Amino acid sequence: MNLPFRPTFSAVEAAGGDAAALPEWNLADLYPSMDSQELADDLAEARRLAEAFQTRWRGTLTQAATTGEPSLAEAVVAFEALEELLGRIISYAGLIYSGDTSDPARAKFYGDIQSAVTDISSRLLFFPLELNRIDDAVVDAAMARDPALAHYRPWLVDLRQDKPFQLEDRVEELFHEKAITGRGAWNRLFDETLTSLRFTVDGDDLALEATLNLLQDPDGEKRRKAASALANVFSENLRTFTLITNTLAKDKEISDRWRGFEDVADSRHLANRVEREVVDALEKAVSDAYPSISHRYYAMKAKWLGLDVLDFWDRNAPLPDARRRDISWDEARETVLSAYSGFSPEMAAIAEPFFKNGWIDAAIRPGKSPGAFAHPTVPSVHPYVLLNYMGKPRDVMTLAHELGHGVHQVLAGRQGALMAATPLTLAETASVFGEMLTFRSLLDQTKTKAERKTLLASKVEDMINTVVRQIAFYQFERALHEERRQGELTTERIGEIWMDVQARSLGPSLRLGDGYETYWTYVPHFIHSPFYVYAYAFGDCLVNSLYAVYENSESGFQEKYFAMLKAGGTKHHSELLKPFGLDASDPAFWSRGLAMISGFIDELEAMED
Repeated sequence: MNLPFRPTFSAVEAAGGDAAALPEWNLADLYPSMDSQELADDLAEARRLAEAFQTRWRGTLTQAATTGEPSLAEAVVAFEALEELLGRIISYAGLIYSGDTSDPARAKFYGDIQSAVTDISSRLLFFPLELNRIDDAVVDAAMARDPALAHYRPWLVDLRQDKPFQLEDRVEELFHEKAITGRGAWNRLFDETLTSLRFTVDGDDLALEATLNLLQDPDGEKRRKAASALANVFSENLRTFTLITNTLAKDKEISDRWRGFEDVADSRHLANRVEREVVDALEKAVSDAYPSISHRYYAMKAKWLGLDVLDFWDRNAPLPDARRRDISWDEARETVLSAYSGFSPEMAAIAEPFFKNGWIDAAIRPGKSPGAFAHPTVPSVHPYVLLNYMGKPRDVMTLAHELGHGVHQVLAGRQGALMAATPLTLAETASVFGEMLTFRSLLDQTKTKAERKTLLASKVEDMINTVVRQIAFYQFERALHEERRQGELTTERIGEIWMDVQARSLGPSLRLGDGYETYWTYVPHFIHSPFYVYAYAFGDCLVNSLYAVYENSESGFQEKYFAMLKAGGTKHHSELLKPFGLDASDPAFWSRGLAMISGFIDELEAMED
C-alpha cells in the first residue's frame, strides 16, 4: 500500500533520460481489453451463477449444516468460485482506472463495472448472513463430520466474529447496494479531484506527485515554492475536501451506530482482527516516544542544515553533504532482488516475475494514481504493483515495500479466495520487512562515514513517516470522527485538529507555518480506509522486533517467516507471532520495536562527536 508523504523525483531522470524505459502494466492476464469478449462473457457467467446460487442455497443452509444433505461444503466451494470470478472482474476495472483516473472512458468503465458487480454480489449477500445465524455448535459438528467443510474452518470462524454487528438481511442489502452511490461515489470524487489538481512552481504546471517530490530538492527556495504551491491549490479546493470528509465521516457514524460499534475505530479493529487494547498500547508507546524519536531527530537535522528550526518544507530536505545521484530502474531492480536473495533465494524467485512479466507499472503519466500500492487481484492470477518511480533512494525503498506485499500476496494466494486476504496489521509486515532487508543490504555496502550517515538519516526519516506520522494521522482521525458525531466540522476546525496533532508529534524544532493547515486534504487513507494508518506503525514496530529475532537466530527463521506469510488470513496475530517468541499484546513489545529507531538516532548523534 502507499505511504503518504514519501516523495520522489523526475521520471525522465530515473529512466536515464528515457521515461519510456520504465515498465507499465500488462493486464492481459486478467483481460485483453475493456471491450473484450472474455470480460463480457465472465460478467454474464457471474450473473448467471449468482442467480443460480441464490436459488439453490437460500434458506437451506441450516438444513445443510444439520444433516449434511445437501452438502454445506459444496455451497462454500461454489461461493468461493463466485468470489474469485467477481474479484477478477473488479480487480481489472480498478487497475485500468488507476492507470488514468482522468480518462472519461476509463472512469465510465470503472463505474459501470462497479455497478454490475454490486448488482451481482447482492445475490450472494444472503450466504454469510445466513451462515452466521446457524448455532455455533451445529457448525462445529458439521465441520467435524465433513473434512471438505473443515478446510474452511478459519474462514467460518473468522466470519462469525462479524456476527454481533450483523443486521437483518434487507438492511444489509440496502447498505450493500447503496455503497456505490454513497461512500463509493465520494471516494471516486476525491480521487478524480486529486489527480486533476495542478501546481505551478517556477512556471511549470505539475501534478501532485511531482510537486511533492520538490520537497526533497536540495534548493531550499524551491522547496518553499513547492510547499506554497501545494498550500495554495489545496486552499482553493478546501470546500470540496471538507464536504467529502464530513460526508464520509457521517456515513461511517451511521453505519457504526446501526451495527453497534462503540468506539470510532472499532470497525477497523474488527476488520484487522486486532484488539482495541493492542492498538491503544501501540498508540501510547509511540506517543510517549515522540520526544526521544521525532523531536530529537528534527532538532539534530535543523543543526545539520544550519537552522534554528526547520520550516515544514525542510522536513524531507536532503542532508547538506549527501551524495545525490539518480538510480536507474535496472539498478533499483537489482538492489531489491539482491537484498531479497540474501535473505532467501525463494523470496527473490517470487519477486522476479513482477519485473519480467509486466506486473509493475512504474512510469509517470498524467492522470495516473499517485503513490504506490500492491493489488493482490485473485489467487488464480497474480498481484500487480503500482509505483511512481522517480529514481531516488526512497523510490527504491518503496519498490522493496510494494514487492514485499507482492511476495506475501503470492504466498497467501494458496489459501484461496476466501482465506488469502491478510488483516492490514499483518499485511504490512512483509512489506516493511522487504524494506528492512534492502536497507540493511545497502547499509552493509557503505564505504564512508558520510555514506552511512546519509543512509541512516534517510531510514530514520522513513521510520518516522511510518511510525510517528501514521500514529499522528490516527490521532487526527480519532479526533475528527469523534467531533463529527456532534455535527459538521468547518474547514478551519479540521485544520486546527491537524495542526495540533502535527505539532505534538513533530516537536518544537519544526515550524508549521501558514498553509500547512491544509495538508490533511490529500492523504487518501483518510478517505478510502478510515483508521488504516495505524497498520503502518504496527507493521514497522513488529518488523523491528522480528528483525532482531532474525539477527539472533542461528537457523530456521526463513522457514518460519514464510510459514507466516503463507498462512494468509487463516490465523490470528498471536498465533503467527508465537513461533518467533513475540506477543503484540505485551506493552513492552512496542517499546522494543521503537528502540531500533532510537538506536539509529543514537548512532547519528554519535557521528557528531
